[in-house]
Amino acid sequence: MELEKTTLRQVTIRLVPFLIVCYFIAYLDRVNVGFAALTMNRDLGLSQTAYGFGAGVFFFTYFLFEVPSNLFLAKFGARRWIARIMITWGILSGAMAFVQGEWSFYIVRCLLGAAEAGFFPGIIFYLTLWFPAAYRARILGYFMAAIPLSSVLGLPVSGLLLNMDGLAGMHGWQWLFIIEAVPSLILAVLVLRYLTDRPADAAWLPADGRAWLMRRIAAEEQVRTTAQHFSVTQALLNGRVLALSLVYFGVVASLYGLSFFLPQIVKQFGVTTFQNSLISAVPFVIGVIASLSWGRLSDSSGNRKGMVATALLLVAAGMGAAAVLDDPILKMCAFCVAAFGIFGTLAVFWTLPTSFLSGMAAAGGIAVINSIGNLAGFAGPYAMGAIKDATNSYQGGLFMLAGLAVIAMLIVLALRHDSHLEAAPVLTAAAAE
Repeated sequence: MELEKTTLRQVTIRLVPFLIVCYFIAYLDRVNVGFAALTMNRDLGLSQTAYGFGAGVFFFTYFLFEVPSNLFLAKFGARRWIARIMITWGILSGAMAFVQGEWSFYIVRCLLGAAEAGFFPGIIFYLTLWFPAAYRARILGYFMAAIPLSSVLGLPVSGLLLNMDGLAGMHGWQWLFIIEAVPSLILAVLVLRYLTDRPADAAWLPADGRAWLMRRIAAEEQVRTTAQHFSVTQALLNGRVLALSLVYFGVVASLYGLSFFLPQIVKQFGVTTFQNSLISAVPFVIGVIASLSWGRLSDSSGNRKGMVATALLLVAAGMGAAAVLDDPILKMCAFCVAAFGIFGTLAVFWTLPTSFLSGMAAAGGIAVINSIGNLAGFAGPYAMGAIKDATNSYQGGLFMLAGLAVIAMLIVLALRHDSHLEAAPVLTAAAAE
């Protein structure tokens, strides 16, 4: 109906581009260490194992603070809590410029993980308050496009910032951390002025559209609650939630394996730093395409499980092929296949838990899945670095990522998905208007 289309178009235009920009900066501040490592590791005397541990330890504190942070967001509202997160992570991201060795590197990465905890699952939960289930995969796909976009645009910028080496007596990687931290501080102020916590507060929506959206979201939540009501504690310990956490672990391991180590793999091709930044961005261009297309295809087909499983198969095939191929062009093609699978998975994956969780249980369950899954952000880079130091090759690490993707795919195929809970509820004529 026309009211539905008009209302959701207005909500999308109002919220989604701004949230994409916020997550773009968040992800860039999280993974820019991967490009800084091209010169930072040498300047600080970091081995691949030490670098992998420091890059990944971010996710240990991220794990510890994820659930409480998301519950605070549900309690106090997205606007204030997301602004708080962005201010603290911006300060600590800039502080990365002043690390002096292994231990200060580890400490600042730990603090950065604690600061950023809750941002991503908070946004996922926030979007469930604004978009009916039938629209979520495409909206999540738009939002997830911020991840590859941060690499497509951020890697060339990072390459240029590394060339500021020596300016004001500082290394290029120090300028990279300082300059790329500034946007998050600016955006934190804009979040307070721009975001609206819930549809009921959306004065920018016409009254009829606001009323329709509130009733549609409430009706969908009632359907899920009637089918099976979860308390927060039950959601945290639910078997399906924990299984999805393992699936997400496999996805995240590949995501950060690609983000943290691709520039160093490309460096072996014998290219300049700026050429490296352009080449490393190519798989993420493919990732943008996957994020924008895979979610829409999932919404139109309604086949959530099949879309996630197929994307995970592409991850496994791409990582496995990259492990055995030596030709630079073929190797990058394999990474492109893996990237399509990674970002295609991310575009659809979060429709699985939000199909059966709602309210505070959704906030807690999403945070559990994200926090456990993101432990792969610690384990994956550390294992990749250790395997590289032990074998002088990235091959073993890439095979490990392929294996984790296969396990994740098998779990998805084994899980049930209550697609009927995503169906649009029948509203009365009065409620529809």
